[in-house]
Amino acid sequence: MVERFERFSVAIAEISRCWHKLAGEEMKAYGLKGAHATYLTIISRCPDGITVPELCELCMKDKSDASRMLSILEEKGMVRKEGKHKSGYGGTIHLTAAGREAAQHVRQRASRAVEIAGKDLTDEAREIFYTALDSIIGNLRRMTSEGIPE
Repeated sequence: MVERFERFSVAIAEISRCWHKLAGEEMKAYGLKGAHATYLTIISRCPDGITVPELCELCMKDKSDASRMLSILEEKGMVRKEGKHKSGYGGTIHLTAAGREAAQHVRQRASRAVEIAGKDLTDEAREIFYTALDSIIGNLRRMTSEGIPE
């Protein structure tokens, strides 16, 4: 069982490390870090804007991380806040034209990276992989709230 834990943990860590490195390389052209890629792509899926709490939920990040990332994105002219409560965590976040361009670029490059990373998988193997991953995520989420059963 420990071997499975180590294999799983190391595999997830390696995927994350590689993914962040690739994202970082792509975001350099915009003067941003790899972590900004996720924020840009998620905001781009919300043409009517998104609130900070909604963004946190979709990015699986806390408000302080989102606040830091959004502050940088705003400084770089990628996002703007609108609404009467636009200070702090209030208001609605929207992409600017530059933000939409960057998000589109990231989406295209990420799609290409995912295609290449999974090139050796059949459609059936890919479906099994994502089904297994969803199951693992669900089980881990349950354990984080309920604890590890005896």
